[in-house]
Amino acid sequence: MKKLVSYLKDQKITEVECVVCDMTGIARGKIAPVGKFIDEKGMRLPESVLLQTVTGDYVDDASYDALLDEADIDFVCVPDENAVFKLPWTIEATAQVIHDTYDKMGNPIELSPRNLLKKVLRLYEDKGWKPVVAPEMEFYLTRINEDPDQPLIPPVGRSGRQESGRQSFSIDAANEYDPLFEDMYDWCEIQGLDIDTLIHEEGTAQMEINFSHGDALSLADQVFVFKRTLREAALKHNVCATFMAKPITNEPGSAMHLHQSIVDVKTGKNIFSNEDGTKSPLFYSYIGGLQKFIPELLPLLAPNVNSFRRFLPGASAPVNLEWGEENRTCGLRIPESSPQNLRIENRVAGADANSYLSIAASLLCGYMGMVEDIKPSTPVQGRANETRSGTALPLTLEEALAVMTESSACREYLGETFTNGYVAVKQADLENYRQVISSWERKFLLLTV
Repeated sequence: MKKLVSYLKDQKITEVECVVCDMTGIARGKIAPVGKFIDEKGMRLPESVLLQTVTGDYVDDASYDALLDEADIDFVCVPDENAVFKLPWTIEATAQVIHDTYDKMGNPIELSPRNLLKKVLRLYEDKGWKPVVAPEMEFYLTRINEDPDQPLIPPVGRSGRQESGRQSFSIDAANEYDPLFEDMYDWCEIQGLDIDTLIHEEGTAQMEINFSHGDALSLADQVFVFKRTLREAALKHNVCATFMAKPITNEPGSAMHLHQSIVDVKTGKNIFSNEDGTKSPLFYSYIGGLQKFIPELLPLLAPNVNSFRRFLPGASAPVNLEWGEENRTCGLRIPESSPQNLRIENRVAGADANSYLSIAASLLCGYMGMVEDIKPSTPVQGRANETRSGTALPLTLEEALAVMTESSACREYLGETFTNGYVAVKQADLENYRQVISSWERKFLLLTV
């Protein structure tokens, strides 16, 4: 705590937001005066926090009773001194501190998404490997939406006009929202978020932010904090920023593209490349692992009903687990690079995914491929996204959860508690969704059936 206390005093922090990340990616916790935070050296939260759904409800009673102590006890939250972020948008000088979660015996809480990522990273540590990741986050800017029954509308830019049409890579279109993005960049710099390029994507008022490559846990923290930062910057300018996977009908979906490579800790060399610059056997088996196991871990990459609306044949989002060099129609793309920078881009994850869980899932699939020496399919040369053939993905959240439930790999590596807990949370979301009557049903069925 010494390093953290020194930081809080140097920055004249008066309030601390003590947060943990739940299954959905929502920041949950407590706000404390800095003196109380320092004195208590952490906080306690009920275990049930990690079994809340996106609506704030809880899993069904049977799952709740099976996964939690019947007394609904607390777990211990310990601040991570390397995950402290000063919040630029608050009136009081406030720091957000991400906490790790433990039981009273000091064991990591198995339901914690951050603990799950750390568990996967320990598998790599035991092999003398270190993952390097670089997320790319797509999102939409829209007008403030007060009525959920109404579709989202593009915002008005600084020209006074609403964006229309497709503006891929347009500098002028991105500049329409300069005041917002200037705040975003300033706020990210204050918090130490290592963001790089801003791109106008294909959709109307759809953007992409690229993160610089680095440590997997640090990048997961940064994406978690970035989502909130962007939303706050947007709200300051009377705009909404959304990371929904498919927020607007007939517009492209939003992805979390995950670039990943693995270095040998002792040598610092990329294990995907041989000494002569050719691709190594581990590179191919990593791809094989992604192809074999992503269908079993898909709910960690596509966690919501809306996530599956991205997966349409002929669209920019992949409906396959094919791989190819410089081929964006494949679920697994190999960007052109030097041998030391050789990496694999997983294009399956949606922007709505929990950053800890999506990174953990992708790295775990590759790890299993390497340790089991799984051979990949033949690389695709042409278009791979016209049909759902070949290495296809489950079509719905219901199907994906059923596959995950039956996965022996999930239970072996993620653990029974996490697997059962995560599936229960997403099943509760699914049941909640089924109770809502959509505008499509009212429009086409009301007077016709």
